Amino acid sequence: MKKIAPLLIFGFLFLSSFSSNPPLKLGLLKYNGGGDWYANPTSLPNLAVFVKQQLGINVDADQGVVEVSSPDLFNYAFVHTTGHGNITLSDAEAKNMRTWLTAGGFWHIDDNYGMDPYVRPALKKIFPELDLIELPFNHSIYHQHFNFNNGLPKIHEHDGKPPKGWALIYQGRVVVFYSYECDLGDGWEDYSVHKDTPEKHLAALQMGSNLIQYAFLH
Repeated sequence: MKKIAPLLIFGFLFLSSFSSNPPLKLGLLKYNGGGDWYANPTSLPNLAVFVKQQLGINVDADQGVVEVSSPDLFNYAFVHTTGHGNITLSDAEAKNMRTWLTAGGFWHIDDNYGMDPYVRPALKKIFPELDLIELPFNHSIYHQHFNFNNGLPKIHEHDGKPPKGWALIYQGRVVVFYSYECDLGDGWEDYSVHKDTPEKHLAALQMGSNLIQYAFLH
């Protein structure tokens, strides 16, 4: 597959989101290593409904599950990853992720707790030349449809640390956004799961909407 093909796919997906074409699907990444990639099953469906209501983007409420090495990855402009444990990438998987990301894909990694020691080496395998940076609060990712003047909202407590929004930037574009000490995905879930306050639930959905809007516009 030539590099132009994924770019054309992403362009088609974006245009279809505002038309009568089939709706976009948000992707949930199925990774290897033993981590619970399937955590938070109600997160993406709830986020999709919110984005459709608030932003008018035609998003399917049924998430798609895509494996790291699959060519189906190129059918998604936005892929979400969560879990509590290990994530490993083979050389072939790292290459596939890099090709997808440099062609226009956007990867949101949400540390549900315990992923950090594994996420950082995995990202270094994909982009050995790039370092994670903490995005400043004035970055456009925090100021899409919704404004977050203090950066990521704090949804759940882990180790008493402030939430951090880390990013990999490739040729001026955020290709990976890594939310740490935040638990956005938990905040997207049904109320019965974590019983978050309405304010936290709304803040999490609004920040998730910003990520999707950024992914489709950059």
